[in-house]
Amino acid sequence: MDSQIKTFTDRASNELVLSEKVKLISDDNEVKEFLKIESKMTFYSSVISHSYYAIFYAAKALLLTKDIKTDSPNVHKKTLNEFKKNFVDTGELDISLLNIYKKMIVRADELLEIFKSEKGKRGNFTYKTLPQANKDPAEDSLKNAKKFVSNINKVIENEEIKKSKNNAKKL
Repeated sequence: MDSQIKTFTDRASNELVLSEKVKLISDDNEVKEFLKIESKMTFYSSVISHSYYAIFYAAKALLLTKDIKTDSPNVHKKTLNEFKKNFVDTGELDISLLNIYKKMIVRADELLEIFKSEKGKRGNFTYKTLPQANKDPAEDSLKNAKKFVSNINKVIENEEIKKSKNNAKKL
């Protein structure tokens, strides 16, 4: 496997594992006690964020199988557009994976808007309510990230097998 592809698949896996563990911390009071975290604290916004990045890095890895690189500025938008154009629009991937990706971008944008909105009134803001309210979206984000990353990893494995066979034929 190409080292850049491996780097991005590893990053996707790391983000997914981190998302799972952050959710565990948020859900389990025994874990919180062990880590010396207040029982009322949750980190569901981080679950959403790390789930999104798992999807983002998996998409970047898949694009690299076709030698497509996306960079700043607007790397997230470019990655989504290239993913759609090169894998969904061609029929190579099911549109449901694109819909997961788009949903995660919207969710990440919503969190950013909440941050912007609350930044100005942070003195009066009760921080415990926002993370609690994100529990259901966090669970959904994690489920979607698992599905997306798993499917993309399978596609990448198939691409690698095709490349190996093509290289063998050339010899």
